[in-house]
Amino acid sequence: MEQPQRTTRLSILLPYKFDMAFTYEAADLLPPGTLVRVPLGRRSVVGVVWDDPADPDVKTRPVTEVLAFAPMPDDLRRFVDWVGGYTLAPRGDVLAMALKEKLLAPSPKRARAYAFGGADPDLAGPVLSPIQEKASVALRAEVEAEKFSVTLLDGVTGSGKTEVYLEAVAQALRHRKQVLVLLPEIALSVQMLARFEARFGARPAVWHSELTPARRRETYRAVAQGRADVVVGARSALFLPFAALGLIVVDEEHETSFKQEEGVMYNARDMAVVRGKFCCAPVLLVSATPSLESAENVAQGRYKKLDLPARHGGAALPRMEALDLREAPPERGRFLSPLLVGAMRETLARGEQALLFLNRRGYAPLTLCRACGHRLSCPHCSAWLVEHRASSRLSCHHCGYTMQRPARCPSCEAEGSFVPIGPGVERIAEEVAELFPETEALVMASDMIVGPAQAAEAARRIADREVGIIIGTQMVAKGWHFPHLTLVGVVDADLGLAGGDLRAGEHTVQMLHQVAGRAGRAEAPGRVLLQSYDPSHPVIQALLSGDLPAFLEQEAALRRPGHWPPFGRLAALIVSAEDERLADQLARALARAAPRQLGVEVLGPAPAPIALLRGRHRRRLLLKTPREIAVQPLLRAWLARVPIPRNAKLDVDVDPVSFM
Repeated sequence: MEQPQRTTRLSILLPYKFDMAFTYEAADLLPPGTLVRVPLGRRSVVGVVWDDPADPDVKTRPVTEVLAFAPMPDDLRRFVDWVGGYTLAPRGDVLAMALKEKLLAPSPKRARAYAFGGADPDLAGPVLSPIQEKASVALRAEVEAEKFSVTLLDGVTGSGKTEVYLEAVAQALRHRKQVLVLLPEIALSVQMLARFEARFGARPAVWHSELTPARRRETYRAVAQGRADVVVGARSALFLPFAALGLIVVDEEHETSFKQEEGVMYNARDMAVVRGKFCCAPVLLVSATPSLESAENVAQGRYKKLDLPARHGGAALPRMEALDLREAPPERGRFLSPLLVGAMRETLARGEQALLFLNRRGYAPLTLCRACGHRLSCPHCSAWLVEHRASSRLSCHHCGYTMQRPARCPSCEAEGSFVPIGPGVERIAEEVAELFPETEALVMASDMIVGPAQAAEAARRIADREVGIIIGTQMVAKGWHFPHLTLVGVVDADLGLAGGDLRAGEHTVQMLHQVAGRAGRAEAPGRVLLQSYDPSHPVIQALLSGDLPAFLEQEAALRRPGHWPPFGRLAALIVSAEDERLADQLARALARAAPRQLGVEVLGPAPAPIALLRGRHRRRLLLKTPREIAVQPLLRAWLARVPIPRNAKLDVDVDPVSFM
């Protein structure tokens, strides 16, 4: 008589919207991290053997296949658990960012087409200044220790921060460790890859949304197998299955684009610190304008700090000046002060380049009827439509809705009555073409420079001096090195300072200081002109003085008494529904069930600044606590008291960056 086959129960986490792991059975004991295929309903799906205890009582189904793929590392599994717990996202949603089922299938023919290693850490790098060498010695020691630590590398624009941290990368490579370099925008990878190749003789692997499916598959496998020694990528690269991660670098650590605002809402800068802790690797945060959060972590002794206070190679920081638009206004119908135009003419006459910065895409942010005042707005969002003259469309920058400009006003039926109000970069480009018809100008904005290939071509044209004037949004504010660029003109230095955003001043100082840092990075001195209607504003004064630490201390003094971040904790609850009454009802129900205890404050409900988004009405509540009170237990208990209707949605954003 045959003995019944014995089976082992396994806990398996699936990359779907489940927080719990499911129990399956297998003929053999499979170690945690093993990738398997299992039945889920009528489908066959990929999952990961997890560390949770299996349920001994539930009815089980068998594992159908053990995949021939590198197991998910222990540090990555712990990281998935931690991110889910911290953000209150289902662990399955977090796992989905780390487990790419479509990338698991082998492709031997394509695998031979890509190279992922070969970086030589012992190639001669650039000669470092004494202060750069001192910083690089400290960073190499952190890598050498193979222990978790966090170091903030604070260096002025042009101080050679990249050259310094590449020495830490070299040290990790000598120890046969993998390195992850996170960048806030994929366009920045263009010059980074070239600098990496110059230093190590080979290009790193890259990871971002613009990769072809074949390249993504091969990169994913190379990372898991340890063949990719360095990865340069966007925030999602943080969830790649590194076999031996030994160093994480977060470049431009202050950038808000490291925060994912949909799905699993996480800040890649902060999660990089957690990932480094789990894999016992040093984490390096790099910025010329550190976030107040990082500065406070340094002040409290949680992070170490290294300073590069001067530009490399004898280059001087640019001279900053404010242009008071009340005293030197632009000509009627224009947006550039005659003083800025004159400075541009002088710059171009010397054979140098100028940059005009305006953080606003398109031609005009608002289009209205001059007969009745009707404003063209998005039917799905509480936002004005932005004119994009290059594509002859009006677009919503929130949901993507587009339309042609109507011939008649839908309100008063006046014909040909619509006029653009205010400038975007396309309108500034039009003005530049009229003022400087003999000079080639280039617009750099995310809707016109799409992907690394176009960014590389734009960078080449600027470096080869085919372009005299650059007109750009925030994508030109960071990381670029253009040696012939000596003049930066900020078209609207006041933009972003209005409204109730907690971090408006901090973010504006960071962005404008970064864009100013594009000027005068080589031998020729740089000049920065800030057009403003309020030059006495603390933000403008901080930029003129160059004393950013003093400005951060002023910001800290404003936030500290009220326990605003980084001196307290915040979590936002965003209610949305197609039915406005339902959104209001759910928001009020949440307010009634809000936690009530000493030190805990709940603000709202109130309509979100963008109260209608993609056809859904939005209401916000904000939970605020002192730093020593964890918000996650409060949130879990709070949400358990309020059922969420099927036709409504509740998003939880722990540590919100945007308040839209």
